[in-house]
Amino acid sequence: MQICSDTLIDLYRQAAHRVHTGERITHLAHAWQCGRLAEKSGASLSLQLASWLHDVGHLHVQSLKPSSDWHPIDHASLGAQMLKPLFGRAVSEPVRLHVMAKRYLVTTRENYARKLSADALQSLARQGGHLSEEECAGFEQDEFFADAIKLRVWDDLGKKEGWFEVAPHDALDDLRALIVSVSSSCVT
Repeated sequence: MQICSDTLIDLYRQAAHRVHTGERITHLAHAWQCGRLAEKSGASLSLQLASWLHDVGHLHVQSLKPSSDWHPIDHASLGAQMLKPLFGRAVSEPVRLHVMAKRYLVTTRENYARKLSADALQSLARQGGHLSEEECAGFEQDEFFADAIKLRVWDDLGKKEGWFEVAPHDALDDLRALIVSVSSSCVT
């Protein structure tokens, strides 16, 4: 799959007013909030971009089939495949692993599931639910484990109405600037 930074911007432009499934904010607002949370936490530019783009797989499928809200795809793997050629593993791997991070946190933190939205709980079942002890141990050994956990937390927090409000064109300008920053320092 061939994709460029302009395609990424276009996907988020198309999603600027489309409500994130099961939430009360748009896809663009969710992406921007996640990116801002990463920035405010002092994350690397690559992890900030991964946080922004973690749901790009959903947006890509919706751009092909916009009438459907839910798609039986592994959006995390699709997003990682789209991002790796452009930005390398420091961006693609946290994106690929952010669903596994949700499954890990539900398994290892007793109260974590209580904090998830109804939609996140429904998708958890489709994504495989709890992990086994072996799966948890394997995930903990992954080079991008810590980044995936951070991204997951920002993903969960970045669904608030009124947080970090900004005009869509300003949010897209922020995304474009971050893409340029990461691209100029990217090693694949």
